[in-house]
Amino acid sequence: MMKKLLIIFSLILISCSSKIDKNQLHLLNGYWEIKEVTLKDGVKKEYSINSTIDYIQLDSLKGFRKKVEPKFNGTFETSNDAEPFTIRISNDSIFMSYNNDSNTWEEVLTQLSEESFKVKNNQGITYTYNKFEPINITP
Repeated sequence: MMKKLLIIFSLILISCSSKIDKNQLHLLNGYWEIKEVTLKDGVKKEYSINSTIDYIQLDSLKGFRKKVEPKFNGTFETSNDAEPFTIRISNDSIFMSYNNDSNTWEEVLTQLSEESFKVKNNQGITYTYNKFEPINITP
């Protein structure tokens, strides 16, 4: 009986999980800092301080992601390097597809809100990002 209840409860949780709507993708735009990496075996690594953050800009289904370094005055230092990506939608899943001169890979977007997002790569590693909150120290 307990096993049946567990199965029913699991099915309810799965069916209640919200899918990411294509109209939510604009929420990816902005500055994000990595908060946690969860390996395939469930081991987690938390990041409390980040020297660089990711800036994502998405227009329609094309965008780029680049590393920037926040400064104490609220500005950012950046290079001209940017990793272009496209959004691919397949079987109710949203993929961020990257392709550069040396590599091609995809991450599936598993969660997206105004405050956070999660992606999972082909190796089963999940990356959790939170919206970056700048530290502004002015004299």
